[in-house]
Amino acid sequence: MWGSRRFWGAAAVVTTLSLVLTACGGGSGRSGSSGEADPNGTFTVYGTEPQNTLIPTNTNELGGSKAVDPMFSELVAYRGDNAQPYNQMAESITTTDSKVYDIKIKQGWKFHDGTEVKAKNFVDAWNYGAYAPNGQINSTFFENIQGYDDVHPADENAKPATDKMSGLVVKGDYEFEVTLKAPFSVFTTKIGYTAFAPLPDVFFKDPKAFAAHPIGNGPMKFVSRTPNVDIRLTRFDDYQGQDKVKFKDLVVKIYASQETAYQDLLSNRVDFIETLPPSALAGNKYKADLKNNLVIGNLLAISAIAVPYYVPGYNNPDLRKAISMAIDRTQITKTVMNDTYVPADGYVSQGIAGYRPGVCQFCKFDPAAAKAAFQRSGFKGKLTIASNADGGRKEPLVAACNSIKNVLGVECDFVPATDFGQWRSIVTGHKLTGMGRSDWSADYPSIEDFLNPIYRTGASSNDSTYSNPAVDNLLKQADSTADKDAAIRIYQQAEDLIAQDLPSIPVWDEKGVAAKSDHVKTVTLDFRRRADYSSVEVTK
Repeated sequence: MWGSRRFWGAAAVVTTLSLVLTACGGGSGRSGSSGEADPNGTFTVYGTEPQNTLIPTNTNELGGSKAVDPMFSELVAYRGDNAQPYNQMAESITTTDSKVYDIKIKQGWKFHDGTEVKAKNFVDAWNYGAYAPNGQINSTFFENIQGYDDVHPADENAKPATDKMSGLVVKGDYEFEVTLKAPFSVFTTKIGYTAFAPLPDVFFKDPKAFAAHPIGNGPMKFVSRTPNVDIRLTRFDDYQGQDKVKFKDLVVKIYASQETAYQDLLSNRVDFIETLPPSALAGNKYKADLKNNLVIGNLLAISAIAVPYYVPGYNNPDLRKAISMAIDRTQITKTVMNDTYVPADGYVSQGIAGYRPGVCQFCKFDPAAAKAAFQRSGFKGKLTIASNADGGRKEPLVAACNSIKNVLGVECDFVPATDFGQWRSIVTGHKLTGMGRSDWSADYPSIEDFLNPIYRTGASSNDSTYSNPAVDNLLKQADSTADKDAAIRIYQQAEDLIAQDLPSIPVWDEKGVAAKSDHVKTVTLDFRRRADYSSVEVTK
């Protein structure tokens, strides 16, 4: 992702052919075989406590996605090595105007309860996700569909006119039609995102019971969830997709400390961790620790610090500029992150079609200009940056605070949340009392996904509560432009305006450095910074 190229070649896959291997996923310390793949083995991954129940329309963070994504399959999927979309459950998706889409689904696909996936399961799930009273966090992903405003009025106090979008019509057991408000060139890519998964009939009979034991249509099915301990899945042998798994059981092991997870990985008690803790990065210690167990990938992701407009004193353009120019991104990515991240210079990941270098003019370290802007701001008091402290998030943000303090001469403190789930609840509940970490990994490979969900007024991941009618209008215009290249140019105009307003401060982009245990023969780190489960082979 680091560079100006639009996409890349295959991500690196680490393969270990002859190691003395330990026993399966949980790591009992017993001696393993010479490296023969075990189709009935267990794969254990580092996890954080999910924010919500494991329902696709209510999951938009990494903690929940690690379990939800393998449980559900959408119409479209993305190749783990290059992020290219391909038809998964869709037999065909056709349109003549990029506004009305006819979708035929493949026959014979089953939910984990044995019922067949039909067109109405997509339509019903999308209507449920969009309907405002259901309070689904991913509801805005459906806003392009005709009739969305009737089920989800802009005024949150208004009663929806109906609970079904007029743009969704079931045409048969295996066919449905989607009519959008306007042409949207990204639609066939966007519908591979988690929120667009189908839901079985049993969900609508008792959503609360379903949340306790979700039933999907993906390569793995739910076994159990123990809060703050683990989530367990097992292979669904009747799965029809291309991304079948080559192991039997998946354990998402919940950790409060990434440092602990890393030590467990070195001891083969956990099999995969998608990011490395600061202690491993210091002095490039991880290279000696991991050797052939290092996993490199190319990510579509960006890290930023949201500056909420609702926090008193923070709705101040000069303060935003001062904070951004006071952060020495180059020094922090070099010394704290040991070059596993690169400085961010815009609002779009460096691997996305439409990325341009240097869009964020206030992202360059400039102490003199930062001090002048801070003086103009008239800000009094203390600055804070909040985040979950697990997952290696604390150390670079502490360094950013120190950089701000040293340049501006203002107090700046890091404020930790208990865990990732609690952290996201603070953010989505608009309860920040200062700045907050606002990282973003691509849901699907498009510039649109780095702008609409984060910077459009009222968007589901608009952590700063930013609102600029000019940006909204440009995003709407880009959404309605059928020609992809023309649409990208309009999205870029929106990004330029966002960069002037600085609703969030881009800080760094992750290169993609992960680790596996001796128990893992092959694994790929996909563009969303998680293990591509279909690539995994574990040893006996």
